[in-house]
Amino acid sequence: MTTSWGNTLLIANPVAQNGRSASLVDRVAGLLRGRLPRDSFRVELTKRAGHAVDIAREAQGVDTVLVLGGDGIVHEAANGLMARPADDRPVLGVIASGSGNDFAKAIGIPFEVEQACETLLACEPRSIDVGQVNDRFFVETLSFGLDAAIALDTVVRRKKTGRTGTALYMESGFDQLLHHLDTFDYALRVDNGETKLGQSITFAVQNGPYYGGGFKVCPDAQLDDGAFDLCIAHPPIGVLRACWLFLQAKDGRHTKSRQVEMLRATSLHLEFSEEPPAQTDGERLRGTSFDVRMHPSALRVLAPRFNAE
Repeated sequence: MTTSWGNTLLIANPVAQNGRSASLVDRVAGLLRGRLPRDSFRVELTKRAGHAVDIAREAQGVDTVLVLGGDGIVHEAANGLMARPADDRPVLGVIASGSGNDFAKAIGIPFEVEQACETLLACEPRSIDVGQVNDRFFVETLSFGLDAAIALDTVVRRKKTGRTGTALYMESGFDQLLHHLDTFDYALRVDNGETKLGQSITFAVQNGPYYGGGFKVCPDAQLDDGAFDLCIAHPPIGVLRACWLFLQAKDGRHTKSRQVEMLRATSLHLEFSEEPPAQTDGERLRGTSFDVRMHPSALRVLAPRFNAE
């Protein structure tokens, strides 16, 4: 099958999955070189945190950017691509080899490398929305409070133990629920409306449905609908109730709880009285004041489908 990728750059994170991605680079390159026109494919390896941002932003003569790694390298590549003019923005493709792979799951890319390559080769570009929080872009998730603390703690545990996957996220989750069930005061303005005060244990702003390795925090979120889905868990919530909600969120069954508020927005301004744990696409975010806005249909991706099934 002849693809329409044009000149293709593969950006690979050799330390994803605690170094296991390094062995995949040659494998993926071999699979793709045999299917792409000669001299249309090249590979660049990331050498430091943030390097994929620079590579994606500065790549010249490239029509398609593929990334091999986890949600972190997807986040970086998307930020690099969004820094380019819209008419000079390559298509993004994802080959998952990380620990969470929420974005790959949302766009229907298999986690097995050969299947991922075959799927991508059969795909046509589709447009997705991209979120922006302050000066950073995100493709899947933005969250504050407990869920962000869990995501960040999971990264620490992964680096210490070499373990990956949903089980590690759940282990971190129960530890945070038992020992760090904190409440955060916030002021929220949605779509330039009235500012409302509230308290949250967790506050998620989703472009896609997943975080934490497949938890459906906003099960109705869609990558191409021009809006964010918000999930806010309000106190009071005891430890047992919080653990129950955490388990329910694995399959998106938490949304009917009286402690959980679900909203939709195209923009929001959010201020916390003190700095909460915060993350976007699994990467740490700092501060107390956050301007969030949507860029509809801003990025083209190779995807067979969108969103949760």
